[in-house]
Amino acid sequence: MGNKLERIKKIKKIRIHREGTETLIFGLFFLVAVGVILWRSFDTKVPFWTFAVIFGPIYFVVLNFFRCPKRIFPEDDTENVVVAPADGKVVVVEEVDETEYFNDRRLMISIFMSLFNVHANWFPVDGRVLKVIHCDGNFHKAYLPKASNENEHADVLIEAQGGQQILCRQIAGAMARRIVTYAKEGDECFIDEHLGFIKFGSRVDVYLPLGTEICVRQGQITTGNGTVIAKLK
Repeated sequence: MGNKLERIKKIKKIRIHREGTETLIFGLFFLVAVGVILWRSFDTKVPFWTFAVIFGPIYFVVLNFFRCPKRIFPEDDTENVVVAPADGKVVVVEEVDETEYFNDRRLMISIFMSLFNVHANWFPVDGRVLKVIHCDGNFHKAYLPKASNENEHADVLIEAQGGQQILCRQIAGAMARRIVTYAKEGDECFIDEHLGFIKFGSRVDVYLPLGTEICVRQGQITTGNGTVIAKLK
C-alpha cells in the first residue's frame, strides 16, 4: 500500500490532454489577434472589452474541457473492481439485451459527460483487449436511449482478470464529432490507463455480466478512474 500512496502523491499535477493542444493554441492565437485589432482600431475600448467578456470565458470552458488529470486508483486489489471510465453523471442503470457481441442480457451503466467535464476516458477494468471496433452513425443527443446504438461509437471489448467479458462503448453526441480510442486489440489494459478521448459532450456505456454488483445509482456523479461503479462476481 505504501508504494501506491507514493504514486498518488506524485500524480497530483493536472495537465492539458494532447488532443486539445492544437485547438487551444490556435484558439489563443485567434483571441489575442482579434483583441489586438480591436484595441488598436477603436478610440473607445468598448468593442475590446465586449469581445473579452464574451470569448474569454468560452476559452476557459474549452480549457477546462481538455484538462487531463493524472489519477491513480487508490486501492491495491482491482481484480473484480469496475471503475468509472469517465467523469460525468450516471444516466442509465438497467438490464438490456446486447445483440452485437454477447447475444444475451447485460447490465448497462451509462455515464453522460457534459461540456464542463473532463473528457479523457479510462479503462474500467484490468484485463486484455479482445476487440476494438469503430462504428459510424448519427449524432443524436448523447443522453437519449437511442444514442447507444444509433450514434457513431467505438466499442472496446475487454476480458477482465477473472475471465468475464465486458464492453466499454464510447459514444459521440450532438456536439462530439470525434472519438479517439487508444486501446489496441490484443494489448493488456489496466485501471489508471487512458482508453481514449471524446471531444465536446458525449457518453460512455459499460456492459457487464448479469449478477454483477452495481455500486452506483442513476443521477450519481462519477469521477473517471476514481468511482467504483460495479464489482464483478
